[in-house]
Amino acid sequence: MTFAAPLWLAALALVPAAVAASIQARRRARRYAVRFPAVTTLRLAAGTGTSWQRRVPAAFALGAIAALALALARPHVSYSAAVNKAAVMLVSDESGSMAATDVQPTRLAAAERAADTLIGELPSTVRVGAIAFSSSPNAVQGPVANHGAARSIIDGQVANGATATGDALELALGLLRGGDPKHPPSAIVLLSDGAANAGLDVSSVARQARADKIPIYTVALGTPGGTLPNPEPFAPPVPVPPDPQLMAQIAELSGGRTFNAQSADELSSIYTHLGSQLGTVTRRREVTAEFAIGGLVLLLLAAATSTRWSGRLP
Repeated sequence: MTFAAPLWLAALALVPAAVAASIQARRRARRYAVRFPAVTTLRLAAGTGTSWQRRVPAAFALGAIAALALALARPHVSYSAAVNKAAVMLVSDESGSMAATDVQPTRLAAAERAADTLIGELPSTVRVGAIAFSSSPNAVQGPVANHGAARSIIDGQVANGATATGDALELALGLLRGGDPKHPPSAIVLLSDGAANAGLDVSSVARQARADKIPIYTVALGTPGGTLPNPEPFAPPVPVPPDPQLMAQIAELSGGRTFNAQSADELSSIYTHLGSQLGTVTRRREVTAEFAIGGLVLLLLAAATSTRWSGRLP
């Protein structure tokens, strides 16, 4: 909860101050108490209210003070709402290193299943596109309402070639902007396992994404010990470790988030989370009226219980 006028919260100090004053008054009254011989008569004159009944009106009054102080501070609450109009581009690496088997059955197969999970988590109102890339963007589908078109791109990947991450991201940005500077809420999800070793500089593209208000969520797939068979018959396997540092840099420069996945289960979990996150938007709502109404109701209850049990206001 946040407050538009937080200075009014200082009025909450009236509540403990009133409690402290009441306790002090009771102690002072006991100090000057005298014996009264007709105790029975005094009890009858004072009424039959119990001690807790005498405290209820004061408690309602203090609650009313607190509620009205919060109302004056103009509280706002945040909540998640479904996105009615948004676009997401999946940018998936299908370079040769994605054939590594350190993520079962292969990095590419695990990526395909996880991407299908992500698409399934997105609301039907979100437009989805996909790019499969290696040395260049190999298969492209712009964001459309038909999610099956993006699935076809993802499920048809073949691991081969270099990694031109910058080229693929630039193309995704262009498809999301669509020539409209006031494009709907958009995001890119990039899954790659290795360093960008071809094409445009990814840092420049990530900065452009931030300027366009299109965050890039990156997922680094693979383990440090990942290898590929060496084409030379008796040569050792070729190491193909992921590059989480580069992926983190892309996310940070663009205003997105980065994730690391070293197993198929972990990758699916990340994509499920991303699907839920990209399918909702955080909004704020002012709840001043609710606190004001609550404060007035408590004031009425304080007046009613005080009249009922003690014959006077607290």
